[in-house]
Amino acid sequence: MSILTQQPQQQEAPPQRMASRGRRLPTWFTPAIILVALVLAAGLLHFWGTEGITPIATAVLTVVFYLIISTVIAFIVEGRRYATDRLIGGLIVTAFLLAVTPLISLLWMVLSNGYSELTWEFLTNDRNGLTLADHATGAGHALLGTLLITGTTALIAVPLGIMTAVYLVEYGTGPMAKTVTFLVDIMTGIPSIVAGLFAAAMIPTIAEYFVGTSAALQMKTGFMGSVALVVLMTPIVIRNTEEMLRIVPNELREASYALGVTKSRTIIKVVLRTALPGIVSGVVIAVARIIGETAPLLITTGTTNVFNWNMFTGYMETLPTYVYSSWANQATRELAWSGALTLILLVLLLNLLARFIARAFAPKGER
Repeated sequence: MSILTQQPQQQEAPPQRMASRGRRLPTWFTPAIILVALVLAAGLLHFWGTEGITPIATAVLTVVFYLIISTVIAFIVEGRRYATDRLIGGLIVTAFLLAVTPLISLLWMVLSNGYSELTWEFLTNDRNGLTLADHATGAGHALLGTLLITGTTALIAVPLGIMTAVYLVEYGTGPMAKTVTFLVDIMTGIPSIVAGLFAAAMIPTIAEYFVGTSAALQMKTGFMGSVALVVLMTPIVIRNTEEMLRIVPNELREASYALGVTKSRTIIKVVLRTALPGIVSGVVIAVARIIGETAPLLITTGTTNVFNWNMFTGYMETLPTYVYSSWANQATRELAWSGALTLILLVLLLNLLARFIARAFAPKGER
């Protein structure tokens, strides 16, 4: 019986990763090149003249110098592959900064110009202080009008939009669904001023049967403004809710049907509950879209200097129209900035509230 001897197998050496030129730039390379580019940009602008040194020109030249210098050095040290990667990365960061800079500039401008007048008296008083010596000046009446009109709009548009989306996703399969989808697409692109004209023409036509022709043609109310905003908000709610309902897995519906649950109860307890976080986010987006509308409200609600709690009688001021009317007068432009800051803070609070509601009512696995 022969004994087979096995030769010990030689271990193969692990494959070596081929680095481009075998060298990499240190971690401090990027901030160092940014500093060098900044110095070169400032020096070049100083050479052209002191009037040419502006933040925008300095930033643009700094970015150009950084991209050129970093790409050339990376090509020499690391090779073409890493140089291309650094160039593309720099362009992406530059594009991001270009997109964010206007937003940061806007927030800084509104905050720096509006915080001085943003006091408790500003939020609780109306604009009668401009004419009454012992009366503080504020935008409380505009804040109240914004909350009333936006709240009324949401009470009408949110149920209407959600029910329409449920019909399109769960029931709509025929020509009626295609017609509704076509009309929603048209409503999405309607200019806001057209929505205001629609409400200004429709509400008096309906109201003349109750209050008379002459009074109906002269009426401007908060409810009329809400009708105009409903036209703008409803298609946004429909589109977002429709998308959220379509991404709910069909397995959840089938499991509910297998347990003998009716379709209507499945939609309420399973489908809508699963899609609730996305629906709430869409509603907040729609509210943020319409809360800053000015043109339709100038037509439908007008402007006033006093509080008005009645949605169906009298003019009603909102924060956008308050900013518009305050900016027209040089003496009240600080109030316009404070009104704009109040509007931004209001939208921020609505976003935080929506996140809390979405997390509180989301399914347990998604909290």
